[in-house]
Amino acid sequence: MRSLIDILELSTTELDELIATAEDIIKNPAKYSEACKGKKLASLFFEPSTRTRLSFEAAMYELGGNVLGFSEAASSSTAKGESVADTAKTVSCYADIIAMRHPKEGAPLVAAMNSSIPVINAGDGGHNHPTQTLADLLTIKREKGGLSGFTIGFCGDLKFGRTVHSLIAALSRYAGIKVVLISPEELKLPSYIKKDILKKNNIPYTQTENLDEVIGDLDILYMTRVQRERFFNEADYVRLKDSYILTPKKLENAKADLTIMHPLPRVNEISVAIDNDPRACYFKQVLNGKYMRMALILKLLEVDVK
Repeated sequence: MRSLIDILELSTTELDELIATAEDIIKNPAKYSEACKGKKLASLFFEPSTRTRLSFEAAMYELGGNVLGFSEAASSSTAKGESVADTAKTVSCYADIIAMRHPKEGAPLVAAMNSSIPVINAGDGGHNHPTQTLADLLTIKREKGGLSGFTIGFCGDLKFGRTVHSLIAALSRYAGIKVVLISPEELKLPSYIKKDILKKNNIPYTQTENLDEVIGDLDILYMTRVQRERFFNEADYVRLKDSYILTPKKLENAKADLTIMHPLPRVNEISVAIDNDPRACYFKQVLNGKYMRMALILKLLEVDVK
């Protein structure tokens, strides 16, 4: 039995196999429609989620399985003081696989250590979000034709953005990647990620506060939200916030085949005027997430579809 807590637990070969399975699901959905018949996914969401929770549930239903669970901690026995370990042991009696989101870093790992069924980390605090990274990788593969040989810009909150940290880690294992880090000084990528991932893997990277200066160099732009609450000084937030709002004007110098990504939810950092631009891929990411979660469920349940 195997769980998935961190994206780096999957080898490059396994990532490529999951992407291949997801692409086959897209081409041949009927082939997979009964693959998990009789199986149950426990959807344990201790904090709010729209895309991730519904994506997991849609993935299991489209594989022919069923879903049980809760969408907030208040509707679980956690409200009575039950531990994550005991919740995992209990739910293992009812389901075949667990998808868990929790506000505390490490909670899904504790669940996996106490569960007799596979556990998928659906986001734990600011720590990890491996299935969002799977969605991102499939999006890049489908838009760019591969996972190597491109320049990707990460823009916005690079300090606290768990999706950024996970995607950089995953991409570090592919060839010919160049990284551009675009953020205010207050929200720069943590130095340990630069040291342990970018420098260790000899990935060229540059840092800037100015999106306009670098947008023309990018093949992929990964936007994230600049959050007011991350700033100690309101004046700094007001000074910087508009620099990281993507508008049609900012795209004037961008490549015609730029891929614009965002893990969502969006607040105002991408103008809705861009939604109909063929370069906007953030809603494709949502759909790709469902296919990758289907592929992951099949892998962890060791279901082989012929």
